[in-house]
Amino acid sequence: MKTYVTIAYCVMSVTAASFAGQKIPDEHKIAGFAVGCQAYTFNRFSVFEAIEKTDQAGGKVIEFFPGQKLSSEEPTVRWSHNSPDEVTDKVKAKLAKHKILAVNYGVVGGSDEAEWRKIFEFAKKLNLYGITTEDIKNLDVIEKLIKEFDIKVGIHEHGKNPNRPEYKLWDPNYVLSLVKDRDPRIGACADTGHWATSGLKPVDCIRILKGRVISAHLKDRAEIGKGLPDQVFGTGVSDIKGVLDELKGQGFDGNISIEYENNWDHSVPDVAQCVGFIRGWGAGSK
Repeated sequence: MKTYVTIAYCVMSVTAASFAGQKIPDEHKIAGFAVGCQAYTFNRFSVFEAIEKTDQAGGKVIEFFPGQKLSSEEPTVRWSHNSPDEVTDKVKAKLAKHKILAVNYGVVGGSDEAEWRKIFEFAKKLNLYGITTEDIKNLDVIEKLIKEFDIKVGIHEHGKNPNRPEYKLWDPNYVLSLVKDRDPRIGACADTGHWATSGLKPVDCIRILKGRVISAHLKDRAEIGKGLPDQVFGTGVSDIKGVLDELKGQGFDGNISIEYENNWDHSVPDVAQCVGFIRGWGAGSK
């Protein structure tokens, strides 16, 4: 793959990114990384249940997504940046009860600057580390708000789709071209599953984006070039160990969201094994 950056630029980007934006406390880290779940892993359940299940699986942080039902007691209430303060307070209380830290929100987009401001205000209210989006048409607005709110933004990617040739976010070189001249707090959300679906090796993609990896949706896949289902870490071919090695080497300090799209109704034991893999990697890397 072709890279657009020089070694000097990479070093500069890593240094700048390391000192910008919110920090995730060490007590919410596993093996040096802020590890938890993307709530979409539990999208058949409520926000409250997603927090509970993240706790049960051994995660320390959670990344929310817009539109999930709040709780089994309030199934018609949806959680998003449009939620009133009283709903936000309920979520904060649930997080505190389970000692889970909210760190990220997405994948989300805004129709205009007013909605993006609302997204950033929501993120600030929750003291989030980052926001995840594919809304590249609003990058100028997003960059402006990053500077105002000091919150990082990662550009997410889905898989390459031959029926949508205009969709280029699956290519890390393209994402790098979008962010390389912007504020260091804007970069990529490394979705290792969608890269694998696109026929790419996740470690190669992370190397291309060196210094610009803001967050990760960590997934293992059975084959490169094929889609779902996800696999327990270490049982697929995505080289999760290599991904963690590379992130550590880059000084990555963002969140790792386990987004496990398999065994939807009973995935907690599988997710717990993924958390265990990261713990084991950490023990072996010392």
